[in-house]
Amino acid sequence: MKTSRLITSIAFALILLVSFDAEAQKFAGMDKSPMDAAAFPNDYKVSDKLIKVVYSRPQLKGRDINDLAKPGEVWRLGANEAAELHVYTEMELDGNNIDEGTYTLYAIPNEEEWTVIVNKDLNVWGSYFYNEENDVARITVPVTEGDESLEAFSIAFEKSDDGVHMHMGWGTKRVAVPFVKE
Repeated sequence: MKTSRLITSIAFALILLVSFDAEAQKFAGMDKSPMDAAAFPNDYKVSDKLIKVVYSRPQLKGRDINDLAKPGEVWRLGANEAAELHVYTEMELDGNNIDEGTYTLYAIPNEEEWTVIVNKDLNVWGSYFYNEENDVARITVPVTEGDESLEAFSIAFEKSDDGVHMHMGWGTKRVAVPFVKE
């Protein structure tokens, strides 16, 4: 009798072990457009940030920028989910106040200028559900050409006299957006 209980207990334990393994978490591979963040100050040891953008970084992979960020159309400012802007202190963009909080960033790219849009919608996939009525601020800024070509869409912040500039680059295109600290 003791032997049959032991065998039953071992069999039960093996069944649990096998079923637990079958239910183990399956992790996805690396995204083709990995998520990244840019913040100011950009020293990761400084937790007192002024501004941060969380975005996905599409790669050119031999494609033309205009095929990925179509001129004249609202673009999610990256890939996958629309870029998310976190403002940790009141800021101003082209005369429009941006309160502390979280927003979605979009752009309307064109050859000579981009319109950058701060919108109050959140948790948005792409720009499919963009609603202009929820815009908080817009600014149109010139496009310049950089010396090196960037394979991945990139964002970086730089201190300015009155706030920070958000620099965006992809291929040889460069755009700078001035956020003024109030």
